Amino acid sequence: MRFEDQRQNLVNQLEALGITDAKVLRAFSLVPREDFVPQHLSAYAYNNRPLPIGEGQTISQPWMIAIMLQYLDIQKHHIVLDIGTGSGYQTALLAHMAAEVCTIERIESLSLQAQTVLKKQGVKNVYYRIGDGSRGWEKAYPPHKSFDRIIVSAGATEIPAGLTDQIAEDGLMIIPVGPRDSHQILHMISRKQGELTVTQHDACAFVPLIVGDTQ
Repeated sequence: MRFEDQRQNLVNQLEALGITDAKVLRAFSLVPREDFVPQHLSAYAYNNRPLPIGEGQTISQPWMIAIMLQYLDIQKHHIVLDIGTGSGYQTALLAHMAAEVCTIERIESLSLQAQTVLKKQGVKNVYYRIGDGSRGWEKAYPPHKSFDRIIVSAGATEIPAGLTDQIAEDGLMIIPVGPRDSHQILHMISRKQGELTVTQHDACAFVPLIVGDTQ
């Protein structure tokens, strides 16, 4: 089956699993996941499961990405902070949904590979940083101090203050939180009139969010 047909089948699966946000479904229909997985795994690119991408990291399960994006209700004018670039697949989805994406990856080789793929796809509204994602966006350009939406694709043992400080007014952040080497729970943090509110949602399993020096 052609990748295009497999991609549409995945979109149909996501819809059947409760993804109703047309913006999310459209992004999944446009981004070729096969470009973001190792070549020897391309036959499995549209399976609804995570796949290894090297360096002990994975490309997340499509449904998990989709439900996180749906919770965030991303609008076309939003500026989004993406923690854990990884393969770049989720970053590409975000690029189709938002005005601008700032993405952080701790592992340099993964960031550079993702940048190469996204450049080949003509993505121009993404900015990259290699470093500790728990500290948020620290680059001088673009000079963002806060974000409409923040999405974290690694499990934290606690919610990092460096990220909550960067949630804009009326903004949202979604992050998996739980013990190391165990399942996590998706936490949604919102900021209204300066106050933060935390709600809990689905169980999930992500690679750990590593705090400290980059690799």
